[in-house]
Amino acid sequence: MRRKVLAALVALLAFGGNARANNFPSHPITVIVPFAAGGPSDAMARILAERMKVTLGETILVENVTGAGGSIGVGRAVRSAPDGYTISFGHLGTHVANGAIYKLGFDLVTDLEPVVLLPSNPMIIVSKNAVPAKSLKELLGWLKVRPSPATAGTAGAGSGSHIAGLYFENVTGIKLQYVPYRGTGPAMNDLVSGQIDLIVDQTSNSIGQVRAGQHPRLCGHR
Repeated sequence: MRRKVLAALVALLAFGGNARANNFPSHPITVIVPFAAGGPSDAMARILAERMKVTLGETILVENVTGAGGSIGVGRAVRSAPDGYTISFGHLGTHVANGAIYKLGFDLVTDLEPVVLLPSNPMIIVSKNAVPAKSLKELLGWLKVRPSPATAGTAGAGSGSHIAGLYFENVTGIKLQYVPYRGTGPAMNDLVSGQIDLIVDQTSNSIGQVRAGQHPRLCGHR
């Protein structure tokens, strides 16, 4: 069964009267990415920002606001003026699952207005090169005989990498020890340096290094 990456969702705060006026936009627009720079969400937001700049004729600022699986960044967007100049960028974790995981000071359904569903991409399991597995089957065998759970990097509780890891545990019966980061960009840095064992990651965050024959090692995909 293929498992797709949790689709990115851009949620734009409801426009006020001024935002609907013909002179919109009249000053820079801020896109809040709730994860650290360098990860897949950040990369996609910056690509979109460049295209939006051309279309709208205004500067598009990408602001990384990290923490709590992305809920801090989403909260920043919710508390901004509802004038159309602040965009909350995220995915199923930040704009759906976090409502069940964290005690939020806002309502994901009523305080945000969805604008567009962005492309999804497959999740892959990547490990540090020191892991003696070259396939998903070999990885499962290695995980099962370990005396302690392997360490798995995530972008925090409720993030796509965390939910995908939980799904992996559910279908395999293997337990992982999760190490939360402020995004999968920093997690990938630690994977490359051998500080953690693996990440259940978005393909866009890892495939470049895998294809180049560098860290990390591709062990499988769902």
